[in-house]
Amino acid sequence: MAKLVFGMNQSLDGYVDHTGFAPGPKLFRHFIDEAKSQTGSIYGRKIYEIMRYWDEDHPEWDAAEQDFAAAWRRQPKWVVSRTLDSVGPNARLVKGDLAVAIRKLKLEQEGEIEVAGPDLASSLTELGLIDQYRIYLHPVVMGHGKPYFAGPRPPLRLVSNDSMDENVIRLVYVPA
Repeated sequence: MAKLVFGMNQSLDGYVDHTGFAPGPKLFRHFIDEAKSQTGSIYGRKIYEIMRYWDEDHPEWDAAEQDFAAAWRRQPKWVVSRTLDSVGPNARLVKGDLAVAIRKLKLEQEGEIEVAGPDLASSLTELGLIDQYRIYLHPVVMGHGKPYFAGPRPPLRLVSNDSMDENVIRLVYVPA
């Protein structure tokens, strides 16, 4: 059975925003390694559309960006959307009853499946389907934006924490 993991970069005041701060080289390498080892990713529409950036090569990319793009392209993606009619390469659209579809996916797969996007994570949290939360805490205060927990905060228990680079700490929680 697969394990659903919601992990994102977060500011000190609880917000996620890919334009507000970015991982340094060491943390980016960690994300590349995770993408290589994950069974796949579940995306909400908004995050999926942002991540489609990795579908096409860009001449300005360095070796790490090329490595991430290759890992991202290889992994299966499931996209939850009521508005999209189609998705890109190696992706499948998930429509209908979210709980039924994701429970079935968890039963059919092995390993870790990344949950991408706070809105989708909120829905899956309410359904009790997320097995682990990974907060990559950056020393940035944004003051606004999309919160990591887009809905009610579930009761959590800290299971580990570690330094990812000189400025970022990873906090790993499981539902309490």
